[in-house]
Amino acid sequence: MKNISVAHSPDADDIFMYSAINLGWVGSEILRFNSKADDIETLNKSALRGEFDASAISFGLYPFIWQDYALLRTAVSFGNGYGPKLIKKKGVNLKPNFKVALSGEYTTNALLFKIAYPNARVIYKNFLDIESAVLSGEVDAGVLIHESILEFSSELCVEREIWDIWCELRGDESLPLPLGGMAIRRSLPLTDAIECEKILTKAVKIAYDNKNLLSKMLLERNLVRVDDKKLEIYLNLYANDSSINMDETQIKALNRLFEIGFERGFYSALIKAEPNFIPSEYLKSRMS
Repeated sequence: MKNISVAHSPDADDIFMYSAINLGWVGSEILRFNSKADDIETLNKSALRGEFDASAISFGLYPFIWQDYALLRTAVSFGNGYGPKLIKKKGVNLKPNFKVALSGEYTTNALLFKIAYPNARVIYKNFLDIESAVLSGEVDAGVLIHESILEFSSELCVEREIWDIWCELRGDESLPLPLGGMAIRRSLPLTDAIECEKILTKAVKIAYDNKNLLSKMLLERNLVRVDDKKLEIYLNLYANDSSINMDETQIKALNRLFEIGFERGFYSALIKAEPNFIPSEYLKSRMS
């Protein structure tokens, strides 16, 4: 069996979507998956270096790695009316050049934030340290992501939702906010890449179909950072039925994100999602 290195974040949605593989609920006859968990910006930088065969990434990163990595259609997270939050201390008025903590240079929220606030002074921190940086006065504001959006200090308030910035930039069409997904190394044999996407898709579907059982197991093993109520809320947001297989509306949203980044000078080339998906129809044509 071939070993496939897969990286995902330690956040509740990624752990939930990958656990069916780690628990042995789904597997492959030709591939063996070796997983590693790390924060999303570390994974983004690892993808720039081509360290893993398959990796969770921020969609905002993808135009930087598209020549080396293809996109998978599964294990995706989109916001629909929600997403990262720009927070500050209550009573504080932000100046145009306010200092802000973001969770990483290549995250989707960083792309949208920089477009909306071109004069802000940006520093990067692990997302778990952003709230405390705002409370201590190290920064004037910060963008919360992942489980941090569910609860934060009463001394803080939301200055702006990244969702609202997305709505202003996307245009008239109603499209969800692309946050993160999976990429796979192009140098893998195509049959292995197709098998990898198939197994990962099965894992996400099995996790979703067995949500209550799997959530209980993750909580009992202390594999997530939230309690049962917050876990349910978070999974409803980011690991739901729309995470199993990217649909046409999500693909349109992803294309629009790439267009926005290109139009604003963040990407050197305009790419589309569709030509960069794994051509899963290859096996069908080969077998016919």
